[in-house]
Amino acid sequence: MVSPSRPQRVPSERSIVFLIGAVQFVNILDFMIVMPLGPDFAVALGIPTSKLGLIGGSYTAAAAVAGLVGSLFLDRFDRRSALAVALSGLVLGTAAGGLAVGLGTLMAARLLAGFFGGPATSLAMSIVADTIPPARRGRALGAVMGAFSVASVLGVPAGLELAQRFGWRAPLFAVAGLGLVVNAGAVLLLPPLRGHLYTAAPGSTMGLRSLLARRLVRRSYAMTAVVMMGGFVLIPNISAYLQQNLRYPRDRLGLLYMMGGLASFISMRLVGRLVDRHGPFRVGTLGCALLLLVLYTGFYAYLPGLPVTVLFVSFMVAMSFRNVAYNTLASRVPGAGERARFLSIQSAVQHVASAAGAFLSAHLLREMPDMRLQGVERIALLSMLLTALLPLLMHEVERGVLARERARNEATPLTGAEDLMSG
Repeated sequence: MVSPSRPQRVPSERSIVFLIGAVQFVNILDFMIVMPLGPDFAVALGIPTSKLGLIGGSYTAAAAVAGLVGSLFLDRFDRRSALAVALSGLVLGTAAGGLAVGLGTLMAARLLAGFFGGPATSLAMSIVADTIPPARRGRALGAVMGAFSVASVLGVPAGLELAQRFGWRAPLFAVAGLGLVVNAGAVLLLPPLRGHLYTAAPGSTMGLRSLLARRLVRRSYAMTAVVMMGGFVLIPNISAYLQQNLRYPRDRLGLLYMMGGLASFISMRLVGRLVDRHGPFRVGTLGCALLLLVLYTGFYAYLPGLPVTVLFVSFMVAMSFRNVAYNTLASRVPGAGERARFLSIQSAVQHVASAAGAFLSAHLLREMPDMRLQGVERIALLSMLLTALLPLLMHEVERGVLARERARNEATPLTGAEDLMSG
């Protein structure tokens, strides 16, 4: 938080959530907009369609490496200053993508964007966890995570329209310009955020070893891996499954994603309140149960007559329940002085697990002569198994978090203001 030696005007919680939501919107849109632009890249830059996966993979790989590297030093700096550097690098990488002349230069630009985009996410979530007390953190994280839905509903369709009117470079330059504006707002409106420096471990390497040595931390990372792998074994293939297996019209796909994004946005705000009231484990378990039902009826054993709109919107809502609960619980695992380090490693785990899920699904799926995907039931079953495992991990993590918080409160009872300062 703010340095105690020089009082600063602290923004309201709502202002902080809005600023961090804007940061997440830019970061998520930078990642999301590249995937639907793939065919445009292929035509304009002479990139083989079979190589388009390397573009997204470049970002993911760089973000994973940055998460590991950032875990060694991010907690040693003012959160606001570190976020400004990360956003500047993200903007530079995004703008460089708009200047690409071939596959090599585009991959290099995405590597640069990923290397800074990964730490930007970790720092943004650290700021929320540092400044919002646990009693209201679920609602705050639900609002910040709504940036994904806003990017789906508004950002991606707007980017595709820009590309259609002005060429594929225009969306990348637009995202970079928006990133500059958001970065300036964060620097001007956020106070210095240094409270974690007074509780940080004296040695980053030793602190990292101590972090990974804790059972609660390892279980939290296992929870992260299950969430991401369970999602990404299916998510990259949903569009193809809907169109090629369920024969959903391509010209209505944008509207479908807009509806799903809107449902996700609304549900995330509601779920945040439920998490604050009933706890992450109960809400997360409900989300997993809903997701299992959707996976079974929509992917494993498709229920004849199930409207694709109902299937997709239900999938997005169930994911919202699960993800808000998981993120809220994970935010309570680290202490203030190690939060960015913890979240940096978590970011690396997320990206590695996502890549593993996507690679595994590519191995399990086959494209039939009629363009239908064969093996969808296998990846759906794998996703169901991982989803069923998540509540067990959430129960163990929540039990450990609550036990630690009870012990801390018994040792040094905190008022609301003191709790805010301690993160």
